[in-house]
Amino acid sequence: MIKANSDLRVILIGGSSNVGKSTIAQSLAMKLGWKCISTDSLARHPGRPWKVRQKPVPEHVIEHYSSLTIDELITDVLRHYRSMWSDIEALISLHATDPSSDRLVLEGSALWPESVATLDVENVGAIWLTAKNDLFKRRIFNASRYEEVSTQERYLIQKFLGRTLSYNEKMMAAIKRLGLTSVDVEDSFSVDELSEMCLGILMP
Repeated sequence: MIKANSDLRVILIGGSSNVGKSTIAQSLAMKLGWKCISTDSLARHPGRPWKVRQKPVPEHVIEHYSSLTIDELITDVLRHYRSMWSDIEALISLHATDPSSDRLVLEGSALWPESVATLDVENVGAIWLTAKNDLFKRRIFNASRYEEVSTQERYLIQKFLGRTLSYNEKMMAAIKRLGLTSVDVEDSFSVDELSEMCLGILMP
């Protein structure tokens, strides 16, 4: 089991899409002077099904969200995260055990609680961010400009939202079962407040 301590070399920030993992991880890395990496840089699952910087949604992403049910989407993404775990574990072990490596803040949805709980490495702390369904919906709709897009695009966004909520529900059930640590994200909290909250838990 991972225990927080003052000798931390690696901090893991998990959570569902759009909960704020990247923002909090970057804030923590800046406060601590550590390196920050996303698990997305190791291997990326089909991304968000809406335009980013006016780039069209790739056909394989449209096909992915169009053809699969929400249950199939969550099964597929969890399978993908399991396939990534050996590389993630190796990265964590390197930064946790090699004094010549940078101290690391690693964030990503691929930090699935059941996988992280199998780590047998010292100097690693982990925390998961969670939020109420309304916050996920609001953030995803804002990011995707949901009110401005076509009916087909809205359908894909709704599928992504459904997968996000399903992931969060399953994640929280695993955290509770394993006795891991989570922090509730609310719009009323600033990034600085949330990062300080995480530091208070991981580095008391």
